[in-house]
Amino acid sequence: MQNLLDLDADGLTAWFAEQGEKPFRARQVLRWMHRSGVADFDAMTDIAKSLRDKLKARAVVAPPTVVSDKLSDDGTRKFLIDVGNGNAVETVFIPEDERGTLCISTQAGCALDCAFCSTGKQGFNRNLTVAEIIGQLWQANRALGAVHGDERVISNVVMMGMGEPLANYDNTVAALRLMLDDNAYGLSRRRVTVSTSGLVPAIDRLREECPVALAVSLHAPNDALRDQLVPINQKYPLRELMAACRRYLEKAPRDFITFEYTMMAGINDSDAHARELLALVRDVPCKFNLIPFNPFPGSPFRRSPAERVRRFGEILIQGGIVTTTRKTRGDDIDAACGQLAGQVKDKTRRTAGGVIPIQESRS
Repeated sequence: MQNLLDLDADGLTAWFAEQGEKPFRARQVLRWMHRSGVADFDAMTDIAKSLRDKLKARAVVAPPTVVSDKLSDDGTRKFLIDVGNGNAVETVFIPEDERGTLCISTQAGCALDCAFCSTGKQGFNRNLTVAEIIGQLWQANRALGAVHGDERVISNVVMMGMGEPLANYDNTVAALRLMLDDNAYGLSRRRVTVSTSGLVPAIDRLREECPVALAVSLHAPNDALRDQLVPINQKYPLRELMAACRRYLEKAPRDFITFEYTMMAGINDSDAHARELLALVRDVPCKFNLIPFNPFPGSPFRRSPAERVRRFGEILIQGGIVTTTRKTRGDDIDAACGQLAGQVKDKTRRTAGGVIPIQESRS
């Protein structure tokens, strides 16, 4: 049985052609599934009964199951999504006055093992399928009541949940295409963001195949420190990453890259680090999003004091860089940035609680 949620518009059109059906049937079903949140073929009322019967015999619309739904005091909502075989991922909806943002996961766990990330400390099991990625948006729309085609409760999507999106490139891009498709979710490229730790070849592919807004998890101003905090830097060092960012902007829907920078006390938050950042990004149109570190059990790091974060941001702003500090949301339900953990049957056999020793620096 074919799960139709695994197919983007082109894939769905090809599948319908194999069934002897015309392309407009694929568009009809796409709208029913994604715009209206319908999983029952019998409810697709403008489709002939003979086709509905054929679909019931050959296909399903099977999103992943929501196993828990937690609401934070600040309105943030965290969904735990069962993706089978003992694995579950987390999806977070963040409501704000002028937008609603859904943070989506792309892998069960993460293989990149960033030192300050709860997800990375769980190890890695597998990539999520297209249905499991887009199914998070499908389920969130239903839970939030936006299943009648015109509501836009979720206006923005960020692929900043569990996993490295560009390490699951093909499935991530297929899900992106559904998010952008006017027959599905109809989101603007400017309102869909992929966050990466810096997989340079995949950044170049994304630029050519499906450019959306790009965020880069930077977290350090030099290779020595970033090698420890973000180990993928050992393969794709900062010089290569900055060059990829400049190339990406040639086709990006926004005219800047967002650099995410988690602020950890005594590790990467000194005035000297801020000045190093200014030198690093001088040729890359960008903005910085400073993220106060969100603690999780077993972590050796501490959150930078508010005054230190303020001073760090002030140096960047004085250097001409637009800089914001992310407001911590959902930390009472462990839904804040870096806290997503879910449940992962680790295939990497990563040592529980193991951390890379990192030398502290002084302001």
